[in-house]
Amino acid sequence: MIHAKAGDNYFLQQLVETEFTGTVHSVFKHALNICSIANGEIFTLATKGMDNAPNTLVIDLDTLDNLHINQNDQVRMKHHQLLIEDKLTIAIETAAHWQCHLPIFPSDTTKLKQNIVQVKQFIDIYGKSGGMKRSDSPVSEFEAETSRLLKQRTALLHEELCNRRFDNFQQYALDLVGLGPGLTPSGDDFLVGLLTIIHLEHSPCSIYQPLCESLIKMMKTFTNDISYTTLNKAAYGQVRESIHALVSAMLSGTENEAIQALKKVLAIGSSSGTDIALGLISGLEANIKLGG
Repeated sequence: MIHAKAGDNYFLQQLVETEFTGTVHSVFKHALNICSIANGEIFTLATKGMDNAPNTLVIDLDTLDNLHINQNDQVRMKHHQLLIEDKLTIAIETAAHWQCHLPIFPSDTTKLKQNIVQVKQFIDIYGKSGGMKRSDSPVSEFEAETSRLLKQRTALLHEELCNRRFDNFQQYALDLVGLGPGLTPSGDDFLVGLLTIIHLEHSPCSIYQPLCESLIKMMKTFTNDISYTTLNKAAYGQVRESIHALVSAMLSGTENEAIQALKKVLAIGSSSGTDIALGLISGLEANIKLGG
């Protein structure tokens, strides 16, 4: 019997109230993804070293190795326990409830402007290349071209945001979906950061919120299930705890607090954290410009 340490409110609600059933979608060392039989939605079991996130249950295990869990294994709820075949039993009653509540965009952006400068400098030095951050020596022409497209398309999208060109916003966002390397492509990760900023209360970029619902529906066929789930949640202002902490620190924290929060985001995936952080910065800079 393994105990759940914390869980996203929505996921816990689905487990308790819907007689949840699903199948294992994919298994990694620190995360196991489950596909709901009811609607095909992806949910995640994460080891205790991972942070809270939408659709995620953090469990008291250091690793998922050696459990012999396979793709398509059956998952079901029984007596307040989540069962994966006879290989893993998780008591969910011990889970602390968590939900993402994004901070409010400030009226005074002096501190934010200072933090943006420091965060960008840190990413220039320590951010992981290969995605949004161009590699000094691309290993192939394909990587070089992908990097060029990422830079070009994110610049176009940023320009649309800053100039309130609603007509092209959705198309330029779609042009990024599925673009780049990784389980969650770099273009997707950048959009996760950008969508987060659009959903800050009092965010000048919030004028784009009405477009997000139709945009996310169009994204589904352009990327994989795991990345789409993350994008879908971000399109409604739901992101993982480390991203929330970075946004909060950049809006109102000291430069040191912003850098410490950034380090945790940069640790996400291969280049995913860097790509997400650059999406956040793009949105925050657009907010500053739109807000005058």
